[in-house]
Amino acid sequence: MKTPRFAVLMMFFVNGALFANWVARIPEVQSKFDLSEGELGLVLLCGSVGVLVGLALTSSMIARFGSRKVTTYGAVIMAAAVFSLAIMPHPLALGVGLLLMGAFQSGMDVAMNAQGVEVERRSQKPLMSSFHAAYSIGNFAGAAIGAVMAQLAVSLSAHFAIVAVVFGGLAVFASQSMLDIQGETTGKREAPFQIPARVLWPIGLIAFCSGLGEGSMGDWSAVYLKKIVGTEASVAAFGFAAFSIMMTIGRFSGDWLTSRVHSTRIVRFGGLIAGLGLLLAVLVPETPIVLLGFAAVGIGLANVIPLAFSAAGNTPGISSSRGLAGVATIGYAAFLAGPPLVGMIADALSLRVSLAMIAALVGLIFVFADAIQPRREAAQPVVVAGD
Repeated sequence: MKTPRFAVLMMFFVNGALFANWVARIPEVQSKFDLSEGELGLVLLCGSVGVLVGLALTSSMIARFGSRKVTTYGAVIMAAAVFSLAIMPHPLALGVGLLLMGAFQSGMDVAMNAQGVEVERRSQKPLMSSFHAAYSIGNFAGAAIGAVMAQLAVSLSAHFAIVAVVFGGLAVFASQSMLDIQGETTGKREAPFQIPARVLWPIGLIAFCSGLGEGSMGDWSAVYLKKIVGTEASVAAFGFAAFSIMMTIGRFSGDWLTSRVHSTRIVRFGGLIAGLGLLLAVLVPETPIVLLGFAAVGIGLANVIPLAFSAAGNTPGISSSRGLAGVATIGYAAFLAGPPLVGMIADALSLRVSLAMIAALVGLIFVFADAIQPRREAAQPVVVAGD
């Protein structure tokens, strides 16, 4: 029997799977257009800009239409955008497709997290890590599908067409059980571009550092394995898979861990493990060691974003969608800064040096972890239709 919890889990899965299928084929797209690391970084920047545009607009869209509709339409359009990436004839056109994909990916992200906060509230127990675990499962499934497609030499257009139909259909199926939350829609037009409330900035800083680590794995893990370590494209795709599967394991245990260990400790030591893992991959560019390092990044960052989003969605005096959008805007700025930063430093120095710098920034989570505090006690329940 379908439940709101099942529906939210499915939406997180779909979001992760769509993104990872694209990530797994980035090296082939780079070769197709003969892009340098710097040029690839600039193309990926378009996706990051799209993410920020989506974040800026989503809170007002939720206030007008509700998180259920925003999640559903975001998933369907994101799936169509992924397919468009396979048929773009020029890097500029590819950038447009990435802009569209990024906008609807982030819009779906905020909306499905708003649904997750409400389901967690109604359950009165930690659930956000398991929702984000579903995203990680989607990442792993998408990366595995991408690796198999690459190994079988399936064309990008055929691969992404299948992905768009399958995962877009799953999102429509899951949307039937999502919540219509009373009080979420105001019927008023809100200003789309708002500076996040100051109380959200420290949480956003944690999300920013974590986003740099996750973004580096998404955009550069396969490239690093192929270009620096010298693996085949099919093996390179498993760099992101190693990161994803360990993040999934960490998130599956996250709800249990959060109920027993202070969230600050989880975030602090997670940042330390992730930073050291990425540094290990940089210092020892051998395939087994690099995969081990990427796996450490996954387990270390596993519960950072879920705890940050849970805190943001339960911040007193701020609606869940506004709190989530505010922290996500700061956090996802890492996806704007990360791709060009890594690519430009790689062109000027080396990809190893650029990833070492990302490792140092991820390590800052250890320093700023006090920004994460349990906030569920302060949150007020939201009345849901049918309660």
